[in-house]
Amino acid sequence: MSDGSGEPAGETPPEAGGGVRIVVEYCKPCGFESAYLELASAVKEEYPDVEIESRLGGTGAFEIEINGQLVFSKLENGGFPYEKDLIEAIRRASNGEPLEKITKSRPPCIIL
Repeated sequence: MSDGSGEPAGETPPEAGGGVRIVVEYCKPCGFESAYLELASAVKEEYPDVEIESRLGGTGAFEIEINGQLVFSKLENGGFPYEKDLIEAIRRASNGEPLEKITKSRPPCIIL
């Protein structure tokens, strides 16, 4: 059955990102809120329908879960994720593809 748009009724196109839920747990005293806001803005620009939520985490934390699965850990990788890698993970999640852990990271900024 169709709703007239050519798409089956009740289904959203995968590019919408609907049904994808992201939780970012970060250390606010560490100054990671700006990294979260930057990442959230990039995600919303690419996938406006994605649900993104922040939680305060422990010292040094910047952990990202997609649909309950940990896909990035600053505690493990020592840096922040590249936006393109997170966007790719969201694309995979919205298409129902298996998620892989993001292992590449950019180093945190160091003020001398």
